[in-house]
Amino acid sequence: MQEKSIIFENNSPVSLSNVPANPVSRLAPTPSGFLHLGNAVNFLVTWAIVRSRKGRLHLRIDDMDGVRFRSDVLEDIFTSLDWLGLDWDTGPTGPDDFYQNFSLYKKKEYYRERLQALTLNQAGKADKTGPYTFVCRCSRASIKKISANGLYPGTCRHAGIVFEPGLHAVRLRVDNDTSIQVNDKPVNLADTFGDFVVWRKDDQPGYHLASLLEDEEGGINFIVRGRDLILSTAAQIYLARCFGFTSFPACRFLHHGLILGDKGEKLSKSRGAYALKDMRQSGGSFTYAVKTAARVLGVQHNEIFTAQDLKQSFGP
Repeated sequence: MQEKSIIFENNSPVSLSNVPANPVSRLAPTPSGFLHLGNAVNFLVTWAIVRSRKGRLHLRIDDMDGVRFRSDVLEDIFTSLDWLGLDWDTGPTGPDDFYQNFSLYKKKEYYRERLQALTLNQAGKADKTGPYTFVCRCSRASIKKISANGLYPGTCRHAGIVFEPGLHAVRLRVDNDTSIQVNDKPVNLADTFGDFVVWRKDDQPGYHLASLLEDEEGGINFIVRGRDLILSTAAQIYLARCFGFTSFPACRFLHHGLILGDKGEKLSKSRGAYALKDMRQSGGSFTYAVKTAARVLGVQHNEIFTAQDLKQSFGP
């Protein structure tokens, strides 16, 4: 197979100075679309760092969005991880184990109870200007019509709406002065992210709520993400503080540049030149993904061919 050309969003290698001495991290694929090269690089970087520092790695398959769940994609996740040479310490060993013991979709009521506890226990924020959460009737289309920057303008903050599935979402309020430190850099969450959804109109938990609760429960202290998710990281830190959590706000984060297609496009979870499933079926080698991960880490990749080579190329 001829290797596809790629573009790095940022050619600067990531800094490992923020990695904890005993990292506890996770791989968190979503079974809604086939994994692509960018996912593989993220998993390889996470795995190599955690394994080189003798940390602990959890496999968490984020199926909380049951509507878009695909069983064929679930099977491909395990096939792809095995193809890349990756292992993990906790989590499902295969599709059957996942269905029986690790599906997050089955934890919907747990997520609802945690969100209700946050809502019921809030006697008002520290500045006494209002509660953390509110019910919102606005659609994405309506927000785009009235918001120049696409952020939610706070329309329903004081509307006093009673939640009805299919009609309303629940948002977390973000005050104008909310600044969150991500890797020692301030992020003004109000100006960049705004009030965000924690419970969806289809009566399912929002991604940020479910992901945060799982990370806090699992004691995760190190997360590798693309640079496009810095704002999501800030939003989850803010949500964690609203809950009064101590573990997640102290988590260390590594945000790497994105792997783009040959025309500079963002890779998507679909079939195509960069999908791991198609790379395998066309005779491609996992070495291509490993060498790409090495470039992200700033490691000389001439003699790196496997995940084990990547792990051994740098140490604590």
